[in-house]
Amino acid sequence: MRILLSLAAAAALAVGLAPAAHASSNDWTVDVSSSTVTWGGSPRMGTVELEPHVLASPANSVSAEVAGSDVVADVRGLIGDDEWTEWREAPAVLPQTVTTVQVRLVYSESGRASSVSFKASAVASKSDVDILAAGRSYKVFATREGLVGGTTANGHVIKSRDHFVALPSRRGLASNNNGNYSVQVCASNGRCEWAPVWDVGPWNTKDDYWNPASVREMWKDLPQGKPEAQAAFQSGYNGGKDQFGRRVPNPAGIDLADGTFWDGLKLTDNSWVTVTYLWTGSGPAGVIRTEANPLNVRSSASSSGAQVGLAAKYAQVRVLCQTTGERVTGTQGTSNIWYRIAAGKYVAKAYVSGVSGATTC
Repeated sequence: MRILLSLAAAAALAVGLAPAAHASSNDWTVDVSSSTVTWGGSPRMGTVELEPHVLASPANSVSAEVAGSDVVADVRGLIGDDEWTEWREAPAVLPQTVTTVQVRLVYSESGRASSVSFKASAVASKSDVDILAAGRSYKVFATREGLVGGTTANGHVIKSRDHFVALPSRRGLASNNNGNYSVQVCASNGRCEWAPVWDVGPWNTKDDYWNPASVREMWKDLPQGKPEAQAAFQSGYNGGKDQFGRRVPNPAGIDLADGTFWDGLKLTDNSWVTVTYLWTGSGPAGVIRTEANPLNVRSSASSSGAQVGLAAKYAQVRVLCQTTGERVTGTQGTSNIWYRIAAGKYVAKAYVSGVSGATTC
């Protein structure tokens, strides 16, 4: 198998990150022969993220040819300040036309690559933007991931009481210490946690069930919002097995790290939860910036308000509106502004960066 790129910036290679190709072109090649691959996840996979590439002209279609074997290229487009389309395996048509793209190489255990070449163009396509603006939310079964000391698909080493989630598709996989793919997970007890997507699973690796059939990578005949594992467990879909032929003993559509499970949601057993896939929404967004992980989510604009959930460090949150409340000093300075990120749930601006355009509650 081949994927095409140019040899432009090998001298600028940084650990774990391939160099940027020559900017302002729609046809470019990158030398990745010396790139450091980040390994993790189960099944084990390796990743190399290339620097974002500025196109000479807007495009929504990207093809890739890898000089190597057992390596594929994912591509995404920049649509706002650190907001991106989902990753899609090349050749891919993005949900909207963009001027900056980023590529991630994904290696199997036997994978190798020397260079990758890309070509971007504009093609006629029905935009996904109207779908994305809805902010998709589904009720799915959650299981506890555990695996303390293991390594997630993005290279994060799992620690005790950690805060992240796993989804069964790398289309929504964020890089380590980044939350531009994050979810809001809410339990039936009213508690919620905002957490980044740092692992791939459970069961499947190409089941972006939150997407419509027109773009869903596998299992296109299932209803939008129903994980393949749930269909396999409940109704014997695919012979009751996952994409790897394993029999599915539970309907899980999301895995929760221990801290998210026990501390954020206060769960005591695997449970049905409501998940909002925040990158599919729109409106003002910010990033949680705490020194310690995580940030308390309060029932009011005050540190004396009841703790009704947690927001993990690096998680992206959607801001519904802002209000004045208790003056708080945090990593982002001192402020009496609080952001409402769900009904009856607030975080202090002093710990949130990047919010622009929030309206008054």
